[in-house]
Amino acid sequence: MNTANESPSNIIIFDGVCNFCNGAVNFIIKRDTRKVFYFSSMQADIGIKLLKKYDLSPDNTDTFLLIRDNKPYTKSDAALVIAKEFNIPWRWLAILRVIPKFIRDSIYSLIANNRYKWFGKRTQCMLPTREQRARFIS
Repeated sequence: MNTANESPSNIIIFDGVCNFCNGAVNFIIKRDTRKVFYFSSMQADIGIKLLKKYDLSPDNTDTFLLIRDNKPYTKSDAALVIAKEFNIPWRWLAILRVIPKFIRDSIYSLIANNRYKWFGKRTQCMLPTREQRARFIS
């Protein structure tokens, strides 16, 4: 999938200039052995369009968006839904859903609000490798 005309399913919209977020995308790609997930930065036209479709501001880069079967997931919910697709032991992280969402999302927000300070920021979005390009939508 590499066009915006296809129905969104298993698409991760991420902050393309955030070093932590780019590291997370690489982490997901490495562990997504069945190639379930596709990606777009929130700075790309399709990323902006999908954020708006699900009532998220393109200016709010403090979360990422997972669209799975036309249902949006953000913050810790998105991370835990993604983890369920990985092999063991990463799949076991999904058990963290028993922790109340407000606690999970508070921890998520602490990291998100400090990610540029702790991990840095790029001047431009990441460029996927040749092998990764098929996993990015435009």
